[in-house]
Amino acid sequence: MKLMPNPTVLKLKRTPPAARHSMSASAPRSADGLVSYAMRVERSQGRRYREPAHAYRGEYVRDRDRIIHSRAFRRLEDKTQVFSRRFSDHFRTRLTHTLEVTQIARTVTGALGLNAELAEALALVHDVGHPPFGHTGEAALDRMMQRYGERFDHNLHALRIVERFEQKYAGFPGLNLTFEVREGIIKHSRDYDPALYRELAEYRLLERPPLEAQLIDLVDEVAYNTADLDDGYEARLLTLDMIREEVPLFDRFLRQVDRRYPDAAHKLRFNEALKGVLDALATDLIDSSAAAARKQDVRTVDDVRASARRLAAFSPARVADIRGIKDFLRRRLYEHPSVHRERREISRLVESLFDYFVGNPRRLPSAYYLKTREEPAYRIVCDYIAGMTDSYLRQQWARCLAQ
Repeated sequence: MKLMPNPTVLKLKRTPPAARHSMSASAPRSADGLVSYAMRVERSQGRRYREPAHAYRGEYVRDRDRIIHSRAFRRLEDKTQVFSRRFSDHFRTRLTHTLEVTQIARTVTGALGLNAELAEALALVHDVGHPPFGHTGEAALDRMMQRYGERFDHNLHALRIVERFEQKYAGFPGLNLTFEVREGIIKHSRDYDPALYRELAEYRLLERPPLEAQLIDLVDEVAYNTADLDDGYEARLLTLDMIREEVPLFDRFLRQVDRRYPDAAHKLRFNEALKGVLDALATDLIDSSAAAARKQDVRTVDDVRASARRLAAFSPARVADIRGIKDFLRRRLYEHPSVHRERREISRLVESLFDYFVGNPRRLPSAYYLKTREEPAYRIVCDYIAGMTDSYLRQQWARCLAQ
């Protein structure tokens, strides 16, 4: 399955021709279509366990395929993004969100002349470490781990998944992904202090990741901010008038839609305006990141790694727009009484199940119980719950605690 950008959803036509010419002139491309500071696969640091090259698939393509065929990736289908399926079958799951991030990532990196195959693999794997029930489940697990002086970090959990938990090959543990994909899993959205995370020393913590990895977190913002507006509108928790009054960027595009389609149904007007918002954010990310590379005179991947700050960025105006969208979603959607009630219930389920298994480790599946002889029970319980789907967590809670 090759995930390609959908031109009907993400059209990059609004960027002025002059900007396109200046971008391509400042970043000439070689015969393979990549700029000089793209992360080329032939410069990869390779895999932890050496494997022979494939006859017709590149290393990042193989990584993509291994991610798609992993159990952790399939479980994303039954993990909440914002709304659980009790609201509707049409809302995003963690899996469909991941596919949308992947689509936009390929488009953005392709426009920048970066390695779209690496970006695709990174986008597909970026959320495999999320526990059930989205950020609510993650926050609950983090609170439980803090009781024992530790934290839950979904990026680090994703690294444990691809390096240890996935068991598909006889020759090595995990998926044996390339260094750049493993590095991007932990560094795409934040930096780690090497003094505090000595176990991550091999991942060049004092350096920036390649630009393909840097873009994933910002592409993620484009995807979830627009998708949450869409799902909130579909759930009838947000109205067209509410959004246009409090989200100026959306109102700007809705005014254009109203002039062009004055008789269109509300939902279609909403769709057209939202596509404008997505396009504006993605285009700005392309142009601002290219401008940052020009300003820093970046010419190689080593230049990207040595940069004092991350090069992937939105312009200040778009940063303000995104901040406004996030604030609107927090006030109007995430803190809506119906959503808030469900979050309280989810926190109770996660925390009580965590406590139950820590107190009764023999009730864990045998493979997990055996691990408690090597690591603390709370660590094993955290890994077990983090790997659950929404429905499986509810089943386990009913089996162990419903009485």
